[in-house]
Amino acid sequence: MFSELDDIKNNIENFEAVSFAVFYHDVIYNVVSKSNEEKSAEVARKNLQKLGFDSTFIQKVSDQIIATKFHKQSDDNDINYLLDADLSILGSESEKYVSYTQKIRKEYSIYPDLLYKPGRKKVLEHFLKSESIFKTEYFKEKYELRARKNILSEIESLS
Repeated sequence: MFSELDDIKNNIENFEAVSFAVFYHDVIYNVVSKSNEEKSAEVARKNLQKLGFDSTFIQKVSDQIIATKFHKQSDDNDINYLLDADLSILGSESEKYVSYTQKIRKEYSIYPDLLYKPGRKKVLEHFLKSESIFKTEYFKEKYELRARKNILSEIESLS
């Protein structure tokens, strides 16, 4: 995510906050938990308080981390850049995307194909139903078409 954001850091209002959000957004990750983002945000809050950051900054980082839970368009462009960087793997070259999907499957190996495939397909179809997967023009131009092709290919492989 850092490499994705590095080229556009001048477009980001508070790159320091986004950087902390990138670092902490998956610090707590359990595939069966529905509160990973909240727990990750809490770890970030505690650590940033220890480092002496003010409450406004800490809240900004926390809000950015929480935003990665649902990936909804935001009025805050920094959040949109963060979300797009988080999803940039969807628009990667096909070999890299296939490797990513294999890692996702491994993460969710506790679920048999009978459960995994329909769940994964539902997530992927949600992306395709969106007017755009990406929220910022930069990421739309860079990845939208390839992301849609990758997702369609993955859906076919799940059938």
